[in-house]
Amino acid sequence: MDPPTDTIQIQNVVGSTAIGQELELKRVAVDLPRADYAPERSPGIIYRTEAPAATSLIFRSGKIVTAGAQSEDALHASLAQVVDALRELGITVPETPDVTVQNIVSNADLGQPLHLNAIAIGLGLENLEYEPEQFPGLVYRLDDPQVVLLLFGSGKLIITGAQTRNDIDQALDTVTKRLTELGMLE
Repeated sequence: MDPPTDTIQIQNVVGSTAIGQELELKRVAVDLPRADYAPERSPGIIYRTEAPAATSLIFRSGKIVTAGAQSEDALHASLAQVVDALRELGITVPETPDVTVQNIVSNADLGQPLHLNAIAIGLGLENLEYEPEQFPGLVYRLDDPQVVLLLFGSGKLIITGAQTRNDIDQALDTVTKRLTELGMLE
């Protein structure tokens, strides 16, 4: 069986940048190819890149939030395309705008079924929520790194709130060690 860290798959990377100036969204939306601007539905311009696939929201403040990237590299590449498209419209953008990774969502597999009722008792109620009538997973919040893990009876889990791949690895290592200590994992 593969170690759990070998099963990690990044599903979504969300990040942001700012270009340091306000934008006239109506004008930008008219001039920006493939832009979707419907202020009654969204406060920003929706702009999609194809390679890599990601979706950006461009706000009047000059802030750009991008989601849907499958890796940190894809996030940076997509944001670079957005910034280049704005430059082509004559908008002054810093040479290399700072990009902040806000959230990385990933999944992994512990390789065996989990007894969530026993885990809830073993981990204690302080950092977890488990209401199987409401949601089929156990929500486990870690302080270091500050991430949330959703554990399912199948042994699969989702890790959200990470800002780096190291956060993901550390969170998976922490939960694996805790469950092993409790006798919940072989």
